[in-house]
Amino acid sequence: MTVYDNQTRSMLDTPQRFPRAGSQASPTPAAVPGPDGAVTVHFCPDRPDGVPEGDWIRTVPGRGWFVALRLYSPLQPFFDKTWRPGEIEEVGRSGNEAG
Repeated sequence: MTVYDNQTRSMLDTPQRFPRAGSQASPTPAAVPGPDGAVTVHFCPDRPDGVPEGDWIRTVPGRGWFVALRLYSPLQPFFDKTWRPGEIEEVGRSGNEAG
């Protein structure tokens, strides 16, 4: 997943440099799957406590963004539609997580 700026259509400009989460450990740490194999990616300005760096994409408060999901060499469940990515869901705000 890569996060893009609504206005510029370029990657969101943050100190994170590459606003992405993925299975490859380059150019940023790889996302860490949970025991069930699922990955939860957090989109917020500050990394929540206990969240691995690879499971967090920094956003900018007050700045719009959108996500692009790219699949390279997807497995059969993608093609037969038995797998699909989950929706982006708000899980909570601590006041500084707007964006």
